[in-house]
Amino acid sequence: MRTDTTFKRAFNDMIDILQTLDLGEELPSENALRAQLGVSRTTVRKVLAGMSARGIIVSEAHGRIIRQQPRQTERYPKEETLAISEQVETSFMEWMLRGDASPGTEINEAELARKFGVATTIVREFLNRFQKYGLIEKRPNAGWVFKGFTASFALELFEIREMFEMRSARLFATLPHGSPIWKQVRAVRAAHLELLADIDARFQDFSELDSRFHRLITAVAPNRFIESFQDVIAMVFHYHYQWNKRDERARNEVAIGEHIALIDALESRDITLIDHACRSHLISARETLLRSIVHVQM
Repeated sequence: MRTDTTFKRAFNDMIDILQTLDLGEELPSENALRAQLGVSRTTVRKVLAGMSARGIIVSEAHGRIIRQQPRQTERYPKEETLAISEQVETSFMEWMLRGDASPGTEINEAELARKFGVATTIVREFLNRFQKYGLIEKRPNAGWVFKGFTASFALELFEIREMFEMRSARLFATLPHGSPIWKQVRAVRAAHLELLADIDARFQDFSELDSRFHRLITAVAPNRFIESFQDVIAMVFHYHYQWNKRDERARNEVAIGEHIALIDALESRDITLIDHACRSHLISARETLLRSIVHVQM
């Protein structure tokens, strides 16, 4: 099992927090950071020490301030920040989408546990949670069966995504200039430009940025049901970037451009521009997903 998972996850989350602050701005207190990061004070101090060693923050008499904005390349790789349950999810999705699983394939908990190197109970707990996505089914007095990821499933998923993302994007037009969300928008825009500048070496980093970007859009109107649904959206789109490797760099570069265009529209607060940019990106993303499914099923 990987060590320092909690620290590495908190370090990456701290980067997100710093990107909402300005250079020279004082950091929140350790207690406030502990609450924001959801970790112990010891971990907070370890994260701050790591930031200090990299010259990102500096201590002054009155507290710690931001000396330079952290780069995206300073993040720990996502696979090093995953909890055991997330590691099982990653392994299962790779088995389901890269293996020979087809509709009707039986799922053997013990066999998967051996393949993933975890206890059978952990696999069982994961499958019980995962069944809500509609891709697997528990048969009465029997095991699990894979129902299949189909084009119709993707289209149903997208129909819901379009409804709530279009609604959320339009709400940006009503946000006051002083809303803290605008700092997050500027930070995620900077992350896109940084990735675009190093696209040849880092194009595979896009899936995580894509999830962060779309979660930011829906964050403008917090809704527990949308937040829950966003989990399946993030899961499907994170893995679809892995299913089809054809033209991956070019596809990701196009998507980055569409994201930046949407960010520009959001900042304009022009509802017509927002609608156009959001709808254009969603149509493009849907077509890319459907092409990926066809490629996987061939």
